[in-house]
Amino acid sequence: MEWTLKEFELYVLLYAAHSNHIEDIKEQDYLLTLYDEATFNKMHTEVVFDNDIESLTKIQDYLHFHNYTRADRNALLQQLKKVFFADGTVDLLEKNAFSVLKKILD
Repeated sequence: MEWTLKEFELYVLLYAAHSNHIEDIKEQDYLLTLYDEATFNKMHTEVVFDNDIESLTKIQDYLHFHNYTRADRNALLQQLKKVFFADGTVDLLEKNAFSVLKKILD
């Protein structure tokens, strides 16, 4: 996988946004304030076609093969929280996804 840092971060955030199988417009709008539309569309397509195991494997592989610092990981965790709260609620599936992603990023 040849992702840029921004593509990786967006992939993780989109994975989180899709963790409850509901694509909320508020979550999309929030992400589009952070990333350009072309990158959003590219990574969105990839997230939609990947299953959970593929997504989590890609995230772990990226972290393993790239120099992603502790500060970068902490910043991404903060962004994850903002994505989850973008629609005003956090459901059980989103809480579970955050827990898994937190373990991977720690």
